[in-house]
Amino acid sequence: MAKDKEKKTRRPRAETPRGFRDYFGAEVRARAGMLSAITEVYHAHGFDPLETSAVETVEALGKFLPDVDRPNEGVFAWKDEDEDWLALRYDLTAPLARVYAQHRQTLPTPYRRYQVGPVWRNEKPGPGRFRQFYQCDADTVGAASMAADAEICAMLGEALEAAGIAPADYVIRVNNRRVLNGVMEAVGVLDPADPEAGAERRGIVLRAIDKLDRLGTEGVAALLGAGRRDESGDFTRGAGLGPDQAALILGVMAAGEGDGAATCARLRELVGSSEAGLRGVTELEQIAELLDSRGSGRVLIDPSVVRGLGYYTGPVYEAELTFEILDEKGQRRRFGSVAGGGRYDDLVKRFTGEAVPATGVSIGVDRLLAALAAHGSAATAEPGPVVVTVMDRDRMADYQAMAAELRAAGIRAEVFLGNGNMGRQLKYADQRGSPVAVIEGGDEKARGVAQLKDLALGARLAAAIETHDDWKAQPAQIEVGRSALVAEVRAMLARARG
Repeated sequence: MAKDKEKKTRRPRAETPRGFRDYFGAEVRARAGMLSAITEVYHAHGFDPLETSAVETVEALGKFLPDVDRPNEGVFAWKDEDEDWLALRYDLTAPLARVYAQHRQTLPTPYRRYQVGPVWRNEKPGPGRFRQFYQCDADTVGAASMAADAEICAMLGEALEAAGIAPADYVIRVNNRRVLNGVMEAVGVLDPADPEAGAERRGIVLRAIDKLDRLGTEGVAALLGAGRRDESGDFTRGAGLGPDQAALILGVMAAGEGDGAATCARLRELVGSSEAGLRGVTELEQIAELLDSRGSGRVLIDPSVVRGLGYYTGPVYEAELTFEILDEKGQRRRFGSVAGGGRYDDLVKRFTGEAVPATGVSIGVDRLLAALAAHGSAATAEPGPVVVTVMDRDRMADYQAMAAELRAAGIRAEVFLGNGNMGRQLKYADQRGSPVAVIEGGDEKARGVAQLKDLALGARLAAAIETHDDWKAQPAQIEVGRSALVAEVRAMLARARG
């Protein structure tokens, strides 16, 4: 009976939930190194770190989630014992708004903070699309000046370069939501007196603009008009604009082909008498002037940038990597966007009833890591620790002291704590990527020496060695005096790096 019961006991499956993944040593260290470089830039600009709870009230998250249309869509939410709805944070901006509203009496104004951490989105997973991922944000709350937006853009460029992206390999594109609204007024699909009317049609127009880099002018023109049929035969309904209206939209898109001053001058003509549009152009002019004075040449005014239509209220920005990679089909394409942000002056107002200006940017950490790896700019994997092997179990204290001596000298080291002979211990050292193994048996102990096995050199020599004489001529294991252990290990590590 006991055996039958044991057979019926179902063991849990050892698998990650769909849409989630595990990260191992090299990946975790690569992410930590990249984030350290980025946050050092933020710290140098005077931004302070902030950590918030992974869990927020659904009320605090509200309907202001970026790039979604319905309240609370895309969150992992549940009702607690007090009947309050809680949710895992969807981004790092909504928690910032809550923190500032909650602690505004004691926080400095402007409040400048950066935050790094995981966020969760209850969305359908797909290739490269996970339900948990890291973000790295920097925001300024309480500053209405366009100098705050210009600083965020310039700082974003510095952060990308600190992470390993060459200046020639990225561009930061800047637009303004007010300019987009001014264009919508100019073509007659937005009435300032009734901003809710025609929202669906405006959405079609803005989504068409956002596809300019993928569909080109002809494809966008079709979506602005009657619609477009793609290569598969699927038809996408258009905005139904007339030829003159579509031409004005396309003229706005083409306005970004000059420098910042020329682009803004052309936009000022195109938005006509729209008050919102003219204000937006003025803000872009201020940002362009501030960035020019700083020499931030990789930031461009680009009217085709469309982000967070129900979220951002003024300037919007997007960092794009311009180098090419091979996609899943083996075709070359630009890597694309790795960061974005903008001004969101209405978010804190939800809590306080008072308008509080805010602007910031978010870097997609996993996407930037993937970009560095694809471009060959990722940090070189760190070698594993020096492994002190165990020849005599009753001398474990000696081996621990040896490892401690190496660590005290700044050398990463560990004692083998598993079971197995020397072959198994050296195999473990190989699995760990260890450059050096330390061997000290009873005979070595009595003579005051230790054997150092240069695992990195051994791996290189093994590919070229053909005879025993070759092996004897370039031994990968040497005997050193016990007092010279640290110096010899350090020399081996230098050769392995070099």
